[in-house]
Amino acid sequence: MSVETIEKRSTSRKLAPRYRVLLHNDDYNPMEYVVQVLITTVPNLTQPQAVSIMMEAHTNGLALVITCEMEHAEFYCETLKSHGLISTIEPEE
Repeated sequence: MSVETIEKRSTSRKLAPRYRVLLHNDDYNPMEYVVQVLITTVPNLTQPQAVSIMMEAHTNGLALVITCEMEHAEFYCETLKSHGLISTIEPEE
């Protein structure tokens, strides 16, 4: 009796490292402005999601905006900063 080994071929490519875009609370920007900047900066972000992110940053001092590849994370972070918001990125654990 022979045992046949079936090789499991990996079709998934190695995923690029992902980064978290964080929004920090500030005492300068009106809440409505923060929501508007989030909606215009991050594609597919709905108003309720943007309000939730803004409220989390307002309440806890920090909120996760989006997790994505480094290029996109840097772009979103810089765009938020260019609109006067405080944003940083960190590697996803």
